[in-house]
Amino acid sequence: MQEVEGFANGTLDYTQLKGDTGPLVYPAGFVYIFLGLYHVTARGSDIRLAQYLFAGLYLLNLLLVFRIYCRTNKVPPYVFFFMCCASYRIHSIFVLRLFNDPVAMAILFLAINLFLEDHWSWGCLLFSLAVSVKMNILLFAPGLLFLLLQRFGLLGCIPKLCICALLQVILGLPFLLVNPVGYLMRSFDLGRQFQFKWTVNWRFLPEEVFQNRVFHAALLLAHLAGLGLFALHRWHSSRENILTLLKDPAKRKPASPCLTVNRIVFILFSSNFLGVCCSRSLHYQFYVWYFHTLPYLLWCTPTTKLAHMPKVLLLGVIELCWNTYPSTVCSSISLHICHGLILLQLWYGTAPTLVSHTPPPSRKPTATSKKAQ
Repeated sequence: MQEVEGFANGTLDYTQLKGDTGPLVYPAGFVYIFLGLYHVTARGSDIRLAQYLFAGLYLLNLLLVFRIYCRTNKVPPYVFFFMCCASYRIHSIFVLRLFNDPVAMAILFLAINLFLEDHWSWGCLLFSLAVSVKMNILLFAPGLLFLLLQRFGLLGCIPKLCICALLQVILGLPFLLVNPVGYLMRSFDLGRQFQFKWTVNWRFLPEEVFQNRVFHAALLLAHLAGLGLFALHRWHSSRENILTLLKDPAKRKPASPCLTVNRIVFILFSSNFLGVCCSRSLHYQFYVWYFHTLPYLLWCTPTTKLAHMPKVLLLGVIELCWNTYPSTVCSSISLHICHGLILLQLWYGTAPTLVSHTPPPSRKPTATSKKAQ
């Protein structure tokens, strides 16, 4: 509320917007949404009303997530109990802390629902809006770019990318006209340092290593390598060179495989998960970045009855790690082990199921057909 109060009073220089917790470091969409919350809650004084609004956002978020999972038909119903009722940390992030992370993720899940309905332009618009609330949504961007190339080819996806870029310009225009450099440096600062005391995932490292730029560069390289490997060997299901994605889908030989619901969700969720695994630091509110995607990532691979319990156990250990405050050497190492096990399962468990050579999509892709799921 302090960060948007300056904007409410007419300040358009982004470098002057700040609060007791520090300067404003989110894009313009955050400012507009929380400015609305600022006015609705009597300048931030009616906290109970704000909590009711976030409780409603939490239920809407679950509805959007359930709709995605219902379309994929991969996760057993009992797992949704853990998603709804077994995470104290997620309830805290939504209703007690009122972070902007849940706002961004709810908009993102709405965008994914639009992608599944073949409304790619509207989906890109909502995706860009989510990015304008918090930049963590960019972790889904490599997967989205891959999907756009596969669905439309290079020339066909350019208008979709323009939609994403244009919305960012429109939302940031009042600040860009006053101090463009200040706005871009504050709202899209990719080199920002994080405080060691808040890290959940790297507690076992010495603080000097955690703050070292070489360590950050190594994580970036690991992230890019992971994206490259998944794009080449798990997302790209055709035996043809991946550069064929640049061609018009109608001119590809052999024809590109259809974008089924599970294929869209797998590519987007795995793209985000790779980014989370390689993050320079995860704070407690960042749990919402991937919490609702974990059941799909665990159950999207072929699963025997005996394998259900270890997967539930993994969810439980991850939850325990995120509820350990302050984080410990044991909790942070355990979190990385869980992430590593999920990555191994995704790598070895998805190769056979994603290889197909079906006819190219028509006006409506197979993602809208339950038979293709």
